[in-house]
Amino acid sequence: MSKYEPLWRYLSKNNKDYYKLTYEEIKNILGFDIDHSFLTYKKEAINYGYEVLKISIKEKNIIFNRKEN
Repeated sequence: MSKYEPLWRYLSKNNKDYYKLTYEEIKNILGFDIDHSFLTYKKEAINYGYEVLKISIKEKNIIFNRKEN
């Protein structure tokens, strides 16, 4: 199981087409701060029907989009 599994489950459970989550919101979901490894793990989101659309370091948020089937 990936350390980001709780985030992927959160996205699929809430079933929205689009998410704009702050780093702080993601920390609350995961229980830890995201780190550089997120760049490697972000491809796992596709297994839960989502893709990482944008990572904003300046705005401290990540945008997820539901992937079309």
